[in-house]
Amino acid sequence: MPYLLLYLFVETLVSVAIASSIGGLLTFFEIIISALVGFVIIATFNYSLRESLEALMQGEISHSEFQRMNLASIGGAILLIIPGFFTDIVGLLLQFQKVASIFAIKILQLKNNNQEKKEKFDPFTKQGEDDVIDVEVIDSSRSGK
Repeated sequence: MPYLLLYLFVETLVSVAIASSIGGLLTFFEIIISALVGFVIIATFNYSLRESLEALMQGEISHSEFQRMNLASIGGAILLIIPGFFTDIVGLLLQFQKVASIFAIKILQLKNNNQEKKEKFDPFTKQGEDDVIDVEVIDSSRSGK
């Protein structure tokens, strides 16, 4: 809830400042154009998804980069559709790969750390946690008897 109030406050300040300097008609056109750009990005999302999937299969990007790229792109498109200058600025920034990766690292870092900790160790493939040591203990007192 506090983040929603903070967002509304920042959106109001930015929108009033920009709208008062460019005027009502240009503000109206900016809202329409940004919404159209957002709809075009969503409509052509399958092409960018296909390209990033091919890059993932060829090993050019990792799974986490694949997720970040696509989530940032679709999230930015949704922010472009929502009226407001602040959401449009953030939506446009999320369309760029570098900004999206910085956003994912800074904002979503806590979630990634929690998911890595929840990852279980698979004893059959011996994959999972890096800090597991496979040890065999031999009881020397019983071997002599």
